[in-house]
Amino acid sequence: MNIAVVDYGMGNLRSVSKALEHVVPDARVRITSRPEDLRVADRIVVPGQGAMPDCMRQLRERGLADAVVEATRTKPFLGICIGLQMLFERSEEGGVEGLGVLAGTVRRFPAGLADAAGNQLKIPHMGWNEVMQSASHPLWRQIAEGSRFYFVHSYYADASDTGTQSGQCTYGLPFTAAVARDNMFAVQFHPEKSQAAGLQLLRNFVHWQP
Repeated sequence: MNIAVVDYGMGNLRSVSKALEHVVPDARVRITSRPEDLRVADRIVVPGQGAMPDCMRQLRERGLADAVVEATRTKPFLGICIGLQMLFERSEEGGVEGLGVLAGTVRRFPAGLADAAGNQLKIPHMGWNEVMQSASHPLWRQIAEGSRFYFVHSYYADASDTGTQSGQCTYGLPFTAAVARDNMFAVQFHPEKSQAAGLQLLRNFVHWQP
């Protein structure tokens, strides 16, 4: 199995690739910025963290945008953090356009967020939080409902089509934590930093046959 981890100059690529190598040691995990490598890979992982305008600019300048969109339609695809956000039409962060694979807008958490007890919540949302599974999916296999995953983000995806939502989290307000459609799955959290549950999700991805 040949897994391409997309390098567009943003994100903790090494952590993601090492986690994949851990769950499937017989696979070839390759960090690459070459569009042709994406087209011949068996599976694609798009990680990322940082500012959405920078991510989209780097993706386009490196000629990767079209190859990523093609992969969302043709082979098992996993997006992580910004790798989820870039799938949508636009982001309030810099007013930048995304790839438009999914309908919806990436929005900033509003000021004054509070938890159920009225405690003020900090932005960015950073740390462990429960994820509720909106729909059954092979990537949730052997992951308990309400499992905790690690988040670091100030923006969240507001999907226009609720049918694509596969996981939800609450941080002052409910937001999309995972999306799924056909051969594509993407998460707002970082599975490579989420211990057993995160490794199980990565394991499920590399064995997924959509």
